[in-house]
Amino acid sequence: MKALVISGGGSKGAYAGGVASHLMKVQNRDYDIFVGASTGSLLLTHLAIGEIDKLHRVYTNVNQKSIFSLNPFKIKKKDNREYVSINYLTTILQFIKKKRTFGESKNLRKLIQQKITKDDFLRAKKSGKDIVITVSNLTKNNVEYKSIKEFSYEEFCDWIWISCNYIPFMSLVKKDGYEYADGGFGSMVPIREAIRRGATEIDAIILESENMEYNKVLGKNPFSLMINLFGFVLDQVERSNIIEGKLAATNRNVVLNLYYTPSKLTENSLIFDKKLMTSWWEQGFKYANDKALNLKENELKDR
Repeated sequence: MKALVISGGGSKGAYAGGVASHLMKVQNRDYDIFVGASTGSLLLTHLAIGEIDKLHRVYTNVNQKSIFSLNPFKIKKKDNREYVSINYLTTILQFIKKKRTFGESKNLRKLIQQKITKDDFLRAKKSGKDIVITVSNLTKNNVEYKSIKEFSYEEFCDWIWISCNYIPFMSLVKKDGYEYADGGFGSMVPIREAIRRGATEIDAIILESENMEYNKVLGKNPFSLMINLFGFVLDQVERSNIIEGKLAATNRNVVLNLYYTPSKLTENSLIFDKKLMTSWWEQGFKYANDKALNLKENELKDR
């Protein structure tokens, strides 16, 4: 069985869309299992039913308002760089309401239901493909995997939304008596889950460059410094997931193909910019194309 695994990465999900588009439309890869964390979970349903053009329209037309019902950020541009500072008004409102997050992402929940229709859900469910969403159960302190086979349309939309909620900047969601957050906190690259579900060949799209060593410009205020800290922690989770995935694949004789970003795309993946995301989709498509050509050239040399 073949599986497609897509890591978390916020707005960088557009890059994953470009890679997946080439894998499925040009290389004609057909997957039985789709597993995603965070932004990766947003891509899976449309990919499973072959609605890649629709997915492209979604990922290249979102902005901050599409995601946040209460945006905790103020974005400033200087010398072609984007800097994030706190939106004091939003934060004060959240404190007055006795909320535990700086912002709310209820607009994202609405967007999910608008773009993943009930018909899309039913088509995906009838396809027989396993679509698996990664979520972090903070109450039970563990990672959970939610399959489309086990839930109704409304419930499945909830799990996709929950998987994307990068707290404390987005909504903390209570469901079935437990509090949940971004799936990437527990498993950023869920390769092992794909193997556990029977995958024998895996394409894993990792929304980070293979060499993660670079000099980061740290935040000038406590809020942006917190974003840097969260990014550092998730980078370590990602590294661990990749190492564990490689070991599990070797142990089970699973073919594992890794697709990284060729460079650092952004220092803040919570900034949703249409131009950048359109460019990242194109970069992802080109990267997958170049990788396929290099593999063919190497095969010819080996003959």
